[in-house]
Amino acid sequence: MTQTLSQLEHNGAFIERHIGPSPEQQAQMLDAIGARSLEVLISTIVPADIQLPGPPAVGEAATEQQALAELKAIASQNLRYKSWIGMGYSAVITPPVILRNMLENPGWYTAYTPYQPEVSQGRLEALLNFQQLTLDLTGMDIASASLLDEATAAAEAMAMAKRVSKLKKCQ
Repeated sequence: MTQTLSQLEHNGAFIERHIGPSPEQQAQMLDAIGARSLEVLISTIVPADIQLPGPPAVGEAATEQQALAELKAIASQNLRYKSWIGMGYSAVITPPVILRNMLENPGWYTAYTPYQPEVSQGRLEALLNFQQLTLDLTGMDIASASLLDEATAAAEAMAMAKRVSKLKKCQ
């Protein structure tokens, strides 16, 4: 027997599979914790000043295809702009050895311990290596790689250069 698409969608199936315990199971749980109803439990747990007066108005249920079509229609209104974040101040050619061993190395974005965010850990290690490279190349006693964006890092570098400069007046 062939079924239509609307018969195959069967919106109620999702609810039956994914929406919590049955009324009987809810009653058992409420009895176990000594609450008369879900409303009483919620009013006991959730502070009154953040409780909503009623359920949120979320509209009618939609199928996955309907929701995707609506999101696509909303997204089609976006305007695309070129992002300059992280692009630097001029066109540069990054040597392949740097690309391969630094930027494309999964070691920089792989967690070393299960509780550390992957990218943050790799970025921290890259910053430490950059600081050491700066020390080695410049012979300075201390170097600091900014944890902020590139523009702020450049401003910090210029301010530091002015502070350590032997010139009284920088032009």
